[in-house]
Amino acid sequence: MGSPLQTSDPRSSLWYWTAPAAPETPPLTESVRSDVAVVGGGYTGLSAALHAAEAGARVVLLEAENPGFGASGRNHGQVVPVLGRYGPEELTAKLGPALGERMNAWIAGSAELVFDLIRRHGIDCDALQTGWLMPVDSPARHAMVKGRYQAWAERGAAVRWLDKTATDEITGSPAYYGALLHEKGGNIQPLSYARGLARAALAAGAAVHGHSPATALRRQDGYWRIETPRAGVEAETVILATNAYSGDLWPRVRETVVPFRLFLAATAPLGENVARSILPGRQSISDSRTVLWPFRFDRENRLVTGSDHLLPVASRAQAARIMAKKFRHTFPQIGDFKVEYVWEGKVAMTLDRLPRYLEPAPGLFAGLGYSGRGIALATAMGKLLAERALARIEAELPLPVARPGGIPLHGLVTPFGRLMLIPYKLRDWRAGLSRAKG
Repeated sequence: MGSPLQTSDPRSSLWYWTAPAAPETPPLTESVRSDVAVVGGGYTGLSAALHAAEAGARVVLLEAENPGFGASGRNHGQVVPVLGRYGPEELTAKLGPALGERMNAWIAGSAELVFDLIRRHGIDCDALQTGWLMPVDSPARHAMVKGRYQAWAERGAAVRWLDKTATDEITGSPAYYGALLHEKGGNIQPLSYARGLARAALAAGAAVHGHSPATALRRQDGYWRIETPRAGVEAETVILATNAYSGDLWPRVRETVVPFRLFLAATAPLGENVARSILPGRQSISDSRTVLWPFRFDRENRLVTGSDHLLPVASRAQAARIMAKKFRHTFPQIGDFKVEYVWEGKVAMTLDRLPRYLEPAPGLFAGLGYSGRGIALATAMGKLLAERALARIEAELPLPVARPGGIPLHGLVTPFGRLMLIPYKLRDWRAGLSRAKG
């Protein structure tokens, strides 16, 4: 199917071939006025458009390609209600008790928001709220993962601690030393979810326009004016939701994150006996490595995983080698398998791996920088942006208002963004020494 294509082509993705058809989202051809204009048709923008339209606002969403074209249609599909770097107590230490705990509650509820939207709008996206696992990959990380479990449990989150025996059973692997199970997490078909959000937004009354790139944004006569190649939109408030695919519409927003190329791969469907022995409960996994290694099953018993260090040349052969090495170590029962799909997308990373909520100008709002946790956090961010744009939230936001930009020498950092992983890989290597000693 997609194998002869470049990995950057959306048709190289497994999700392209297994998603329902996209809804009709014709280009904008006539100028319009709205209460809220949304730029970007990923999870953030679609969630914002849906929530604003449900609140009774006139909403116009502009997408340069089709809804779900970017990372929202190409990611791994894990719905994860935690941050990658910080546990709850680390977050309160960084942000202060009041703001830190508001953000903890916002993060903890983000996955449930995703599954609530799926249920409420009947979104067909292979949704399984079977839980998300963070297994302990090495003895050196045991205390960290156990500490995060305890911190979330103290805050009333739906979490469980699994000892090694229980972890062996739930994963089907002898490679781990325990695990945090967050029962509100799970997995979805990500492109199907994006298209389902688009359908829900349309049904709520939002106008969603594909192939309508925003080419200019300016304040004019008390309104924001957005230009597209064929027509324009005037709006009282504007939400920028372009994340890793941000361009020059508002450059300081783009300079808030580092776009990072992430490769994903999927096996051919595994045999029933093998598939039943690996993740029999069909949870999602991101183990405790600093450079995360995520994997899960799709509906046809393909194992889907991510990789941070493939090169665009011969990426399929590289993916096959890396998957074979990792999966055969973790699941000795897997035997030979074929890599059927390899694709890529852009993830928006921040230096501290915290998401960014921005108010660059009066009536202009933006959210981005989910650092690999985009399904849950972007959906929650879209809801927050809609509420803020409609003045439904005046104070006590669940995360700080960040300044746009903030990454020194952004133009130089972006081409070498992958170098950000070097210190994380060194940490994983050192932690791995404890595994070898154990």
